[in-house]
Amino acid sequence: MGAILDLAERSWQGEFVGGGVGLLRPTFETEEVAPDLVFLQGFANVSAVRSDDGLLLVDTGNYLSARQSFDGIRRVDPARVHTAVYTHGHVDHAFGLPPFLEEAEGRGWAAPRVVGHANVASRFDRYRRTRGYNACINARQFSLSGALAWPERYDYPDVVYREDLHLEVGCFRFELHHALGETDDHTWIFWPERKVLFSGDQFIWVTPNAGNPQKVQRFADAWAESLRVMEACGAEVLIPGHGPPILGVDRVRQALSDTAEWLETLVRDTLERMNAGAPLDEILHEVKPPARLAERPYLQPSYDDPEYVVRNVWRLYGGWYDGVPSHLRPARESGIGREVARLAGGAGALVQRARALADAGDARLAGHLIDWAAAAEPESSEIHAARAEIYEARARRASALMTKGVFNAAARESREKAGG
Repeated sequence: MGAILDLAERSWQGEFVGGGVGLLRPTFETEEVAPDLVFLQGFANVSAVRSDDGLLLVDTGNYLSARQSFDGIRRVDPARVHTAVYTHGHVDHAFGLPPFLEEAEGRGWAAPRVVGHANVASRFDRYRRTRGYNACINARQFSLSGALAWPERYDYPDVVYREDLHLEVGCFRFELHHALGETDDHTWIFWPERKVLFSGDQFIWVTPNAGNPQKVQRFADAWAESLRVMEACGAEVLIPGHGPPILGVDRVRQALSDTAEWLETLVRDTLERMNAGAPLDEILHEVKPPARLAERPYLQPSYDDPEYVVRNVWRLYGGWYDGVPSHLRPARESGIGREVARLAGGAGALVQRARALADAGDARLAGHLIDWAAAAEPESSEIHAARAEIYEARARRASALMTKGVFNAAARESREKAGG
């Protein structure tokens, strides 16, 4: 057993419960995890299938580490890349082709055909239009203190499909299926000859990224449906979008079924309350994932947060209005801050109370008060120093990377305004 399959076993046994993102750390190591299948462990995984026609790549990796992914594949196989399939158009999955394209041109090979869902092209077009915004929100999401360089190069698919596609490479046949989930351009792949399932980001070794407060709509219910269809394939190997493979038909079935149930519960319970007329505030604090799945090593909320998934279900079915009339056409935050500070006896009183609430463990309410204080007196270094302390503490206590990212960004902003 090599390092990757060893990691897979340790992960399944729960070694990473409570710290799931640790198993997503890229090593760019490779291992043959099934006959004719080489797995490369990146931040987003890259798989290479050996065939008589050359290599089939399932995903191509991140634009920031494209050369490392290329070198990892080339350490184990020099064959021409015949086909590359994007599971979806995110920048960590579909932006690693340039070194392979340069190699093909230099060696006089035909460029690989690139396969993806029809919506990949519209995603790339949207990325071009929102390049600055995406650089900003991804830097915040991953707690980067500096600017993030958003890609300028996009290698569009030249073979597209909408529902299903049977793809042949050499003597092998691959079944491509479209699914809504984390994205609207997602492809999952079943390789019947080897009983291998490539889930893409429909399974990622942490709770599904179905909430993400800074990104476009996710589709939790359709996501769960796709997992049920995958479960029925009877796969013996699951290659996820992130994290190590899962081996064994029973383990694969369990992982897919549990993840589907996790999503189905949040969707069902949210819709039940929406249909009863409950406002979003009430739903957010009542709907929880199944308690019986809380210790599953692949369902730890270390990236996304169940509360954010509930918000996305609401957004999908109910729009952005949350049921609070004052939120429909709200006052500016600065106006609210000044008025609340006046009623409290000054912004200093808000700061004092925010600190007391934070010390007592009510970080949510403390966040409201300190934000109002900062909105009331945006130039106050003392207020920003207190705000930085409160959000740094909230970031330390948060489990989800997305939550940590937003809170750390707020703390950095206030540290700068407080003079460091």
